[in-house]
Amino acid sequence: MLTRREFARLAAAIPAANLFGASIDSTVRGVMIGAQSYSFRDLNPWNLDLCIDAFKKCGLGYCELSLGPLEQKWRGDPPLQELPGVRKKFDDAGVNLYAVSYGFRDDWSDTEFENGFRIAQALGLDKITTSTNVGAVDRIDKFAKKYKITVGLHNHSDWSLNEFAEPWKFERAMKGRSKFIAVNLDIGHFTAAGFDPVDYIDKHHDRIVTLHIKDRKKFQGRNLPFGQGETPIAEVLRLLRDKPYSIPAMIEYEYDGASDPITEVRKCFAYMKQALA
Repeated sequence: MLTRREFARLAAAIPAANLFGASIDSTVRGVMIGAQSYSFRDLNPWNLDLCIDAFKKCGLGYCELSLGPLEQKWRGDPPLQELPGVRKKFDDAGVNLYAVSYGFRDDWSDTEFENGFRIAQALGLDKITTSTNVGAVDRIDKFAKKYKITVGLHNHSDWSLNEFAEPWKFERAMKGRSKFIAVNLDIGHFTAAGFDPVDYIDKHHDRIVTLHIKDRKKFQGRNLPFGQGETPIAEVLRLLRDKPYSIPAMIEYEYDGASDPITEVRKCFAYMKQALA
């Protein structure tokens, strides 16, 4: 058995990655590339072992964690004592658990709101991404300030009054509120709604938590394999590379693929690497 002094000498001589498990490096030309775990929904990604295995097989080292059907249970009674163990599984696998997704809706109770922040805190995270309502932002901001957790508001292409799609709604949501209110920009939905993600990212990069990368046609067009739609994926990635902006680009696989999710996410990753070559 090693003495404490011998272990200290060994630790100094060997890189920490070799002692405790190497991190998966999916940074390409300075651009952090990962995935929203919703991409693996057909594999039951809410089984943590399957989820983590999918990230390892794809070679992706950044995860934005979707709670999926667990969220409905956890809104009322989250298993907070178990969540540090969840984080440890990701850490041990070399996957950077970057943010957790939790959907705040304006008809929820304050307890349901606060539990999203308690979940993030128990996971050791300082970022939440959320599909939410315009009318929920005041209460989100209240708890974001309390917990000092940044919340990225997620957009869709639906122009409904109480949903986020248009850039001005993001501006109105952030104006007069704390620095913890930010954006989780889905560049596919943004394109489908008629807006330019490259221009938006360049102007508002300091308030963007993560990007969701998908390819859609304009004018509410459908999701397509990367490179077949009209979303400027390559231009966005090159903007992140060239400026550089430290915003993770998370693959969100939603098109009808010809193969299994792991194969399709690998194709998405390959397309992104080629765009950055």
